[in-house]
Amino acid sequence: MSPEFENYFSAFDEESKKRLTLVYNAIKEVMPMASEKISFKMPTFYKGKNIIHFAQMKKHIGIYPGGEAVGAFAEKLSPYKTSTGAIQFPNDKPLPLDLLKEIATWCLEHNGK
Repeated sequence: MSPEFENYFSAFDEESKKRLTLVYNAIKEVMPMASEKISFKMPTFYKGKNIIHFAQMKKHIGIYPGGEAVGAFAEKLSPYKTSTGAIQFPNDKPLPLDLLKEIATWCLEHNGK
């Protein structure tokens, strides 16, 4: 994990750090070759351009794969709050890590070339 990501994670409580680490590991598994940076004040996976961002919020972890990805996964994302380019995974529910990996794979294939 990059020092920038470690610094970002350090600002949160232990439970949030655990959840952020789960998100990080799921995305990193799909795109180990992507660079890590902070963009728009969020951890971001980058390969020639931003591929996917994530961020800890008060009541959820936000995943920011872009509008096309949210549209492509609209049916699978129906249990979650979404908006143009954003997905909210509530802090009081288990993270859908398999779905997150599917979304990250889609983002890599469509945006990480």
